[in-house]
Amino acid sequence: MMDRRQLAPNLDISRIVYGLWRLTEDPNHTPALAQAKIESCLAQGITTLDQADIYGGYASEAALGDVFGAAPELRDHVEVVTKCGIIAPVGRYADARVKYYDTSAAHINQSVETSLRLMKTDYIDLLLLHRPDPFMDPEDTGPALDALVTSGKVKAVGVSNFKPHDMALLSAAMSQPLVTNQIEISLTASESLTNGDLAYLQARNIPAMAWSPLGGGTLFNPENADLLSRLQALGTAHGTDAATIAYAWLLAHPAGIIPIVGTNSLDRIKAIGAAFNIHMDRETWFELYSLGTGHEVP
Repeated sequence: MMDRRQLAPNLDISRIVYGLWRLTEDPNHTPALAQAKIESCLAQGITTLDQADIYGGYASEAALGDVFGAAPELRDHVEVVTKCGIIAPVGRYADARVKYYDTSAAHINQSVETSLRLMKTDYIDLLLLHRPDPFMDPEDTGPALDALVTSGKVKAVGVSNFKPHDMALLSAAMSQPLVTNQIEISLTASESLTNGDLAYLQARNIPAMAWSPLGGGTLFNPENADLLSRLQALGTAHGTDAATIAYAWLLAHPAGIIPIVGTNSLDRIKAIGAAFNIHMDRETWFELYSLGTGHEVP
């Protein structure tokens, strides 16, 4: 049984989350294939799906809605995370002159209604503000998020890519807690482990969700050959692959980091859960950390 993390009294999520940011990029994408991916996740206890309105050029939420439309029973077995706040000149915002952020109450409410309609659901388990907005009015944004939780349209709210001071500013204008911050964490992007981002969350018992746990593929770049070689050796020793070891490295951290895995390969999806079978001792953890940063610890 896969571990779970409770984010709110009425919401707990799987310790590994399946990310849908590349769902519509699969050249073989069909609703049936997307359903097979989700069912493969469920077979391992991965019940949480990570979305955003902007994913797939604002097409990914509709793609998930197609799955729920064909197999509505799946909705009762998953938790849906989605995000809002980025306006990019593509898809339904093709007429935008520039890319910008909108965390106004009006936009958040409109975005949630659109997400509910496209995903063919009447509630969102977890809504995140996708990026910190330098033009945010917390006295407008905060109450809007509170009201969405009170209404039942959203079970809980959080943020993504926020710094501690951004979270503090928004939280000061809210009655509901921010239950997570989705930030980049990987062996090749580990700055949050030492710059205070993760410590801020850990001190408040707020789980961090880790996007791009494979460093956006940088683990496999030539400049990381030593790291990859060690990951592969550990993978062989454990009967798995380098990616699974990289996930296990994140899972081993005492902060209870929640990796978001975004592969489109069914074979790789079926192997994700193996990361929980790997015990990583402190010395191995620091060995990989040092290889990822390119130097030993001071």
